[in-house]
Amino acid sequence: MKEFYLTHILDQQPPVMLPVLSGCAIIVRGQPRGGPPPERQINLSNIRAGAMARRAAQGQPDTKDTPDEPWAFQAREFLRKKLIGKEVCFTVEIRTALGREYGMVYLGKDTTGENIAESLVNEGLATVRREGIRGNNPEQARLCELEDQAKSSKKGMWSEGGGTHTIRDIKYTIENPRNFVDSLHQKPINAIIEHVRDGSVVRALLLPDYYLVTVMLSGVKCPTFKREADVETPEPFAAEAKFFTESRLLQRDVQIILESCPNQIILGTILHPNGNITELLLKEGFARCVDWSMAVYTQGAEKLRAAERSAKERKVRIWKDYVAPTANLDQKDRQFVAKVMQVVNADAMVVKLNSGEYKTIHLSSIRPPRNEGEVQTNLYKRFRPLYDIPYMFEAREFLRKKLIGKKVNVTVDYIRAATGPGEGTPAFPERTCATVTIGGINIAEALVSKGLATVIRYRQDDDQRSSHYDELLAAEARAIKNGKGLHSKKEVPIHRVADISGETQKAKQFFPFLQRAGRSEAVVEYVFSGSRLKLYMPKETCLITFLLAGIECPRSSRNLPGGMQVAEPFSDEAMLFTKELVLQREVEVEVESMDKAGNFIGWLHIEGVNLSVALVENALSKVHFTAERSAYYKTLVSAEDACRQRKEKIWANYEEKPVEEVVHVSEEKERVANYRPVYVTEIADTLHFYTQDVETGGQLESLMETMRAEIAAQPPVEGSYSARRGDYCIAKFADGEWYRARVEKVESPAKVHVFYIDYGNREVVSSTRLAAIPPAFSTRTLPAQATEYAFAFIQVPQDEDARADVVDCVVRDIQNSQCLLNVEYSGATCPHVTIQFGDTKDDVGLGLVKEGLVMVDVRKEKHLQKMVTEYLNSQESAKSARLNIWRYGDFRADDADEFGYSR
Repeated sequence: MKEFYLTHILDQQPPVMLPVLSGCAIIVRGQPRGGPPPERQINLSNIRAGAMARRAAQGQPDTKDTPDEPWAFQAREFLRKKLIGKEVCFTVEIRTALGREYGMVYLGKDTTGENIAESLVNEGLATVRREGIRGNNPEQARLCELEDQAKSSKKGMWSEGGGTHTIRDIKYTIENPRNFVDSLHQKPINAIIEHVRDGSVVRALLLPDYYLVTVMLSGVKCPTFKREADVETPEPFAAEAKFFTESRLLQRDVQIILESCPNQIILGTILHPNGNITELLLKEGFARCVDWSMAVYTQGAEKLRAAERSAKERKVRIWKDYVAPTANLDQKDRQFVAKVMQVVNADAMVVKLNSGEYKTIHLSSIRPPRNEGEVQTNLYKRFRPLYDIPYMFEAREFLRKKLIGKKVNVTVDYIRAATGPGEGTPAFPERTCATVTIGGINIAEALVSKGLATVIRYRQDDDQRSSHYDELLAAEARAIKNGKGLHSKKEVPIHRVADISGETQKAKQFFPFLQRAGRSEAVVEYVFSGSRLKLYMPKETCLITFLLAGIECPRSSRNLPGGMQVAEPFSDEAMLFTKELVLQREVEVEVESMDKAGNFIGWLHIEGVNLSVALVENALSKVHFTAERSAYYKTLVSAEDACRQRKEKIWANYEEKPVEEVVHVSEEKERVANYRPVYVTEIADTLHFYTQDVETGGQLESLMETMRAEIAAQPPVEGSYSARRGDYCIAKFADGEWYRARVEKVESPAKVHVFYIDYGNREVVSSTRLAAIPPAFSTRTLPAQATEYAFAFIQVPQDEDARADVVDCVVRDIQNSQCLLNVEYSGATCPHVTIQFGDTKDDVGLGLVKEGLVMVDVRKEKHLQKMVTEYLNSQESAKSARLNIWRYGDFRADDADEFGYSR
């Protein structure tokens, strides 16, 4: 039997030593082939070493800890240092009925090597079992001879003193593990790895104080062994990971850095002269990074991420089925340089690629400021996230000042798939999430470090995260420690920004200040068209709608009943030009005047460039006659002449007179189409408008001339008129002329609200500008000529900005012009009508729908269904093209209340 085992072992590759169980028992393994090789315990024949200490059985209070026998630990250490990791050869002499094997172990590949039992006896670390010794056995005789020599030399256990000093004081428990770990100050401590539970959890003996502790490797986790109903089931690659750690660390001398102790779990890093086991496990695909303990890892978290990334790329072991988040992207789409054109909220931006394409990029793994809990909103105040969410404005401004107009490096980390709306959650389109750097600075990390964003926490198996996720977590920890931004305990900053866009009365109050201020600083918040912008005035803390003076930009494309036709070319190019030049940039503005809708008109300068002049120079706008009285008139005309001569863009065919095609709309028989000519005199903020009949226009002019002549001959006595609500009177308008009016409200003698009955406009005047109406010119002589109407088939936007856009468009299109009007149905306060341009016969309301400025009011009357269908089709076209109110998609399902719309 002895010869058989020896031959069998020698025919194979020599076994490798695993742990030394005691001074007279070892475990060996063969070389690994396709997986962990089986273990085999060999007990040394004919000798006995002291028994090692043993801890009392858990859950059995009657049992006690058993200490080391004298010289037991020294015997184990002698074998450990001599044999661990070395190749050995062994013979089996006896196998008991229970399968226990006794034999001889030799250091090396054959029996000519050092006999381990003899070495132990020679050092006085083991005794010879003399009972049953046969005199004819030379090996047994040799052991007895060596023992006698050790006794005479007083080696080991044969020395004087009895060996009590060799018994260890093992500490199995630590009263306060956290204080113990902190007391070491993350300094390396010598240790012996006594047991490997799985690839990332070991039992270590800390030297020289003999603390026996369980240590979990910081920053990683290996597959484990799950136990259910006394059955242990390994996760995939759990056994391989355990063998990988055992073969490198078990019973090796190592150094351990104890790094943290959350929830009584000691986290640490094991340092071996041959390398860092944590990094090796990751590199070989035996472990994955874990965020919760990565933060305490002291050897550089980026090394762990790099090792894990290497394993993923090679698809080894636990990553064999791994698919990278950007696997479907070409290299040019994964990393590129782009110019930042717009910052969206505080975690996204619109960039322009070298190809000219625009792309929205979201910063990976961060969340912008948001309202925690219920939002306290004023019923009369519209919620504006940029100004009403704490630190949102500061975050946006940080990105705007740092990035707008600059080139950045973009590395795409993952593509977040589009999600449909769920219960209580909105729908999100597909998102490209990336790390954006400028000058070597990670913008997301800078934002988080200032407390202006937070880091998203992920499930452990969620690989869609920033490639610099650990740096983001570290930055957030610093921000929390220093009380920055969102983590500050100070009162949150409040931004009281007045939005006076479309607020005529508020605009009138601000106008004198802006006009007298000369050049004022502003930030362009939004570009509606080439010449219409929304500005933020930091000094006045208000938002205004600003129209460029002195120019006439091309109008946007217009949908006609016969199909889409661009009314004025280059409108999109003009808007794009303005966006690229000024959007979210700091500019200077000169306010010259204000229109009836509360929009300010003036000049805008950016870095010495007049935007009006720039648009004309680039053949994207024409000079308007109102520029004649400005200081920039000569420059504008010169630029326009140069473009006209070169026949660029809008001047390419300026000599040709385009033939306007009149498209006739065939109507349903049931619907009566009786269009009559009217003159549009006023557009109200509610999108109601007032018209005069063209047929009676001559009568009004005659009455006005006669009335003014009579008043000139017999002027009224100033202050003699006492205004009362509902009275008809005459009022002196800003042009110095008298008009017929009706008193609507009397606040005081200095504030009387009047309505001009022949034109439809309203004004607040002093009673000194009012007088009694001469009887010859009362409404009995000629009824009030201004008739109020509302657009048919249209929902008026409740959102202030959207409504201002519509009113501005209608004012530009039809105010003070002759149109054709047809009454479609009655309304609560006035008739609802369709109105056509006087020259092209295009439906004005339908055009607003096609431009995405309004939504359709669906009527149920049968005779109107053809018209309703046409309007709805136009609405779908606008929605598909993402025009104006549809630029963020169909908001009606989830955000109807927020945007002021309903289906």
